[in-house]
Amino acid sequence: MTFNALGLIPELLAALEEKGYSVPTTIQSQAIPLILEGDDLLAGSQTGTGKTAGFTLPLLQNLMKKGSIGSPVLTRALILTPTRELASQVEECVQELSKNLPLKSAVIFGGVNIKSQVKQLRKGVDIIVATPGRLLDLISQKIIDLSHIEILVLDEADRMLDMGFIPDIRRILKLLPKKRQNLLFSATFSNDIKKLANDLLNSPKMIEATRSNSTVEAITQVIHPVDSKRKGELLSHLIKTYNWKQVLVFMRTKHSANRLAIKLANDGITSMAIHGNKSQNARSAALEQFKSGAIRVLVATDIAARGLDIDQLPHVVNYDLPNVPEDYVHRIGRTGRAGNTGEAVSLVCIDEHKLLTDIERLLKRQLSKVVIPNFEPDPNIAAEPIVNGRRMAPKNRNFNSAPRPPSGVSHKSSRSNSSGKDPRQSSDRPKASPHKNNKKRAWPSDKRSFKKS
Repeated sequence: MTFNALGLIPELLAALEEKGYSVPTTIQSQAIPLILEGDDLLAGSQTGTGKTAGFTLPLLQNLMKKGSIGSPVLTRALILTPTRELASQVEECVQELSKNLPLKSAVIFGGVNIKSQVKQLRKGVDIIVATPGRLLDLISQKIIDLSHIEILVLDEADRMLDMGFIPDIRRILKLLPKKRQNLLFSATFSNDIKKLANDLLNSPKMIEATRSNSTVEAITQVIHPVDSKRKGELLSHLIKTYNWKQVLVFMRTKHSANRLAIKLANDGITSMAIHGNKSQNARSAALEQFKSGAIRVLVATDIAARGLDIDQLPHVVNYDLPNVPEDYVHRIGRTGRAGNTGEAVSLVCIDEHKLLTDIERLLKRQLSKVVIPNFEPDPNIAAEPIVNGRRMAPKNRNFNSAPRPPSGVSHKSSRSNSSGKDPRQSSDRPKASPHKNNKKRAWPSDKRSFKKS
C-alpha cells in the first residue's frame, strides 16, 4: 500500500514525496483512514513507528476539508504532549507536512521566554502543540481560546499518566467544545490508558499496531553485568573499543548525568548532559550538537526518553535501569526507528536485579547477558536493592565506621563518619557483613538462577 491509496490530498502527498516517504507504516495505514472518517481513536503503537505522522496527516486534511472559519484565525486543533522535546518534534512534523497548506501552527511549552509565544499566538494559529502546564498558564492570561477546537490529540498518553498530568488534562477538557474529534495515541496500552479513553473518547475505534509493551525487533538488546562503581569505566571502554560515534545514555538522576558527562569528557569522549535543570535553550543546543556529530555522547534523564527524534541513532545505553519497566521500552525506542537497526546496551549492577527481572517480565523474554573481560562483577559485594530510585542498604549491614547514634542524637545527624562523609556514599562500597543472616547477592552463573532476584 502507498500513501496515494489512503485518500490523502495532493498537497500532503507532495510534502510526503519531498520527505522521501511513499509507503505508510502499519500504524499509519490503520489510523489515517479512520481519522479521515471523523472517528474517535484509541491507538497503541511503540515509539519509532511513525505514529506522529499517523495523526498529523489526517488532522491536517480534516481541517482543510472543513475550511477556514474566518478572520482572525481561530485555533481548531490542539495536540498535547508530556514533554518539551516531544512537543518540538511534533510541531516540526506539523510544519513539514503542512508546508503546502494555508494552515498556521505554534508550539508552546515552559522553560523559554513566554513573550515570543504570546506574540505568535496573537497573530492567530490553526494548530497548537503544547505541554499542559504552559498551555494552562496562557489560558489563564486569556491568550488562548479553546472554544473552537475541532480535533484534540493526546500524544504519549501513557507518559501523561506517569508524569501526573491527568488533573491538568481534565482542566483543559472542561474548556473544549463537547462536539469534537478525539485521538489518543500511546506507546503502551495499560488498563489506566483504557480507563482514560473511556472517559475521553466517544465510541472510539481501537487499533494496536504492535503488541503492548513490546520493543522493536530491529533493536539488539544486551545486558553487561558490572559493579556499580565501574559503570563509567566500562562505558568509556565500550565507546572507545567499538568506536561508537553517537550514543544516547540514560541516567537515573540529574546530578549523576552531570558527573558522567564530565567523566566522559575527561576520558577524551565529547559529551553533554540534558535534564530538567537545564534551560530549554541549553537542552536544544546540546541536542543539535549531538545530531550534528559535534559531540559523541548525550547523557539524559528520563525527561528525554520521549520526544528525541534522531535519525538512525545506532546506540542507546541504560547506564541505570529505570524504576518503571515501561520506561525501558520508551528509552530504547530512540534507536531502531523507521526500519533502521539499533543496539540497546544496559549496564546492570547487582543492586538492579529486581529492576531487570521486572523488565524481562514485561517483555516476556530474557535478555542476553554478556560479561566484558576485566569488568567481571565482584561476587563479594552485597546488594543494596533500589527502591524509588534510591539504594537501600541491608538492615543488618555492619557499618564499622558509622556506629549506632547515642541516645538523644538523631539518626540523620550521625550518618557521617570521622571524615565527615556518608559511608554509604563512599566510592568503596562496604563488603557484605560476615553475619550469617546477611545473604550475599552474587551474579548467577546461569540464566535459571538469574530469575530469582
